[in-house]
Amino acid sequence: MGWFSETFGRGTLDQHGQPLNRLYRAHAVEARQIDELIGLVKGVLADGAICQGEVEFLLGWMNANRNALNQWPAKVLYPRIATALQDGYMDEREEQEIMELLLAAVGGNVAPFNGDASDSTTLPFSDPLPQVAASGRTFCFTGKFNSGTRDWCCTQVIDRGGFATNSITKKVNFLVIGEVGSRDWLHSTYGTKIQKAIDYRDQGTSLHIIGEQYWYEQVIGA
Repeated sequence: MGWFSETFGRGTLDQHGQPLNRLYRAHAVEARQIDELIGLVKGVLADGAICQGEVEFLLGWMNANRNALNQWPAKVLYPRIATALQDGYMDEREEQEIMELLLAAVGGNVAPFNGDASDSTTLPFSDPLPQVAASGRTFCFTGKFNSGTRDWCCTQVIDRGGFATNSITKKVNFLVIGEVGSRDWLHSTYGTKIQKAIDYRDQGTSLHIIGEQYWYEQVIGA
């Protein structure tokens, strides 16, 4: 019957032809919550600084929207912020760490190839970063790349004895995220690849998530 029929079943559409499915609606709510959280983080960072009151506000929002805590980036932001505020005081070191975390959540890193601000978040990258060798390994590329087209990136891997695929499976060894991406990658077309890769990684697979610069240095610059 296909994915849609298997998921939502028959006779479960409302008068507008939309599926009446709690799981579907729950995912829609979580997506809206993540959009709102990203917007709040951008607002907090708008003046280039953060204060304890703003961080407490973000923590309060996440406590009030706990359904979003299993989604990226809330699943990373929440424990770090909660720990920093556990004693009721955010010191200078914690403030700097939270500032860097929030910047990473909305793409505040710098693209290395042309000096432009990168739009892709650093949060999903594997830590520690793995050694990368093309031979015998399978790569998937997502986003837009400064170093070349996506086809060019695939060719670099294949020419070095590796494999390239357009989809995320448990057989993929490396997902490479382009330096020019989307700030809200979670809800972008290629952001679904990142989320799927994160899920597989959380399940204990050997899939690594790396950025374009690191991939370039390890594979092309090697």
